[in-house]
Amino acid sequence: MNKNTHFIILVTILGMCLFCFTIQSKHLSAEAVPEVFSKQIAVEWNELVMGIAQAEDGLLTLKGVRTAAMMHVAMHDTLNAIESMYTTFALHSKNTPANPYLAASQAAFEIAISQYPGKQPVFLKLLKQCLDQVPESKQKTQSIELGKQAAQAILANRIHDGWNSEARYQWHPMGPGVYAEFNEHSDTPEGFIFGAGWAKAQPFILPKQSHFRSPPPPAINSKTYTNAFNEVKQLGSHESSTRTADQAHLAMWWKDFVENSHNRLARQLVQSENLDLWESTRLFALLNMSVFDAYINVFDNKFFYNHWRPFTAIRWAKNDDNPETEADENWNNLHQHTYAFPSYPSAHGTACAAAMTVLADTFGNDYPFTMTTSEVNKAGPLSEIITMTPSNRSFKGFSEAAYECSMSRVYLGIHFRYDSIEGEKLGNKVGNYIVEHAMQAL
Repeated sequence: MNKNTHFIILVTILGMCLFCFTIQSKHLSAEAVPEVFSKQIAVEWNELVMGIAQAEDGLLTLKGVRTAAMMHVAMHDTLNAIESMYTTFALHSKNTPANPYLAASQAAFEIAISQYPGKQPVFLKLLKQCLDQVPESKQKTQSIELGKQAAQAILANRIHDGWNSEARYQWHPMGPGVYAEFNEHSDTPEGFIFGAGWAKAQPFILPKQSHFRSPPPPAINSKTYTNAFNEVKQLGSHESSTRTADQAHLAMWWKDFVENSHNRLARQLVQSENLDLWESTRLFALLNMSVFDAYINVFDNKFFYNHWRPFTAIRWAKNDDNPETEADENWNNLHQHTYAFPSYPSAHGTACAAAMTVLADTFGNDYPFTMTTSEVNKAGPLSEIITMTPSNRSFKGFSEAAYECSMSRVYLGIHFRYDSIEGEKLGNKVGNYIVEHAMQAL
């Protein structure tokens, strides 16, 4: 063999050794933990926290999605303090010797009990599964301490984020396009409006609440508005003769709150695609931060424009100064309920598109999948639970699902088409901003 051949062989052997060492070092500190458990830990914590959040307040506050976001951020920062695969959020330690599965689980536990202290025994049970798998050692102690540090870092970062702050809403005189009260239809107390404080909370990644401003809704006397008015009046009515059975199904099926349905979908995909712990935790963190930030940005837009709902528009159309619209004072929508906050843009469409954008970033947009929603409320959030038959819907990709999610609100009769379209656009912007500015691969 000549000198060149010797050199090529030497480089190849060195490369193989380096590869083997990298793979070994990544899992060296976790060898005591069974592989099946290690890959499940992010999924287990996500399912547990989201279940507790749902049980506590029906996801009618930002507490659940905020907790999930902080928890997975803490887990993500913990893992990347051990081995740097992605940029971190609040904790910036590097090359810390620790067991990744125990450290990440400890971080999740610390966040969970800080937000739901009454559920500590439940959280401790899941943490103990991991603790019991790791022998007593200096590294075990370091792992626990690292998890605590990561949790404290994100809690300190979010301590003044105003997630549960209240904001005073100024009601306006009735007029064309102006949001008006319909407390009997929303099943809320007189004078109540939902979400004004959400518009004031501090986002996780977006620089400010109003970072993305949607364009104004169409003028009430415009052709665009007239077409949207007539569409929702027909397709969204309780006894529609033009809405198809599939449109009625998807209208109800998509009612599940985004933080619930999309975390459930993420758990499914993480397992079916066999993502590792670093990838899984990053995905859950980005997903929940995107939903949180989407809600903040869209509610800022909602209260900026203060646009009316179809329920008001259709019943009050004789006063809207548009000769092309016809009033129906007895009109009702498919599920006979309207949410008590301004219409434009659609919050559901925004949050769904943001979440789907994050999922597309991980799995690719043209990724076929089937999503399951077994139960939804028949009307408002506190109404009777009904079973969805079928419980599954299938999609060719995430953007297709986001569009259907957004348009479902037209068939439900609670949004105009332009609410849904602009909500989807806003959500895409939020989701793209987050994947471009957070937890980048190194």
